[in-house]
Amino acid sequence: MSGHSKWANIKHKKEKTDSQRAKVFTKIGKELMVAVKEGGPDPASNSKLRDLIQKAKANNVPNDNIERTIKKAQGNTGENYEEITYEGYGPAGVAIIVKATTDNRNRTAGNVRSYFSKFHGNMGQSGSVSFMFTDKGVVVIQDEDGEYEEDKLMEQALEAGAEDFSADDGIFEITTDPSDVYAVADTLKGLGYNVASAEVTMIPSTYTTIDGEEECKFMGLLLDKLEEDDDVLDVYHNWENCDR
Repeated sequence: MSGHSKWANIKHKKEKTDSQRAKVFTKIGKELMVAVKEGGPDPASNSKLRDLIQKAKANNVPNDNIERTIKKAQGNTGENYEEITYEGYGPAGVAIIVKATTDNRNRTAGNVRSYFSKFHGNMGQSGSVSFMFTDKGVVVIQDEDGEYEEDKLMEQALEAGAEDFSADDGIFEITTDPSDVYAVADTLKGLGYNVASAEVTMIPSTYTTIDGEEECKFMGLLLDKLEEDDDVLDVYHNWENCDR
């Protein structure tokens, strides 16, 4: 079966997650605070909060962290965050969507705009590239020691509700409907698999290859700066690889 995402995208995200786990916890915490302040602290009546709690657990955020963040938001202490989405183009017209949670809209917009400008891209209007992406759930399973049987994992993932499956270099990517991603992740965890991450993401309908070493370098730097920014939650793009 063919995967919706390209390995370059998966690997880039995996490396960032592995090296910045604490930052992942912080960013999910911001999302939790926004959800509580928008819809209340009860996940039974706040579907957004319920999904984020599942996301946090799927990404190995400790329960104590989750509960502490919800109580903090419920007590109306700390910063007031809001969610903002930016769209734009990187080198060679690569489509990029940036989702941020910020307590200072001007700061975040200025930073994101400067990253695009510095690394040969440009900001676009709302809707300029989002039509090229579809929301999907993605579960990533890590098998560095080669312990898992690919055919068996694929069969179990499909039985759990997966739509698609791909494998590359010890990493299995399982694509689902957005509403099924955490249930599929929980099922596979229960079967003993090492679930590295589970989340709702945006999958591009087409991919762009960059022709030229310099533009390739700038694209990598642009993604690095965006993902290092404390206000940025997620970065989605349709960069496939470099044609050198």
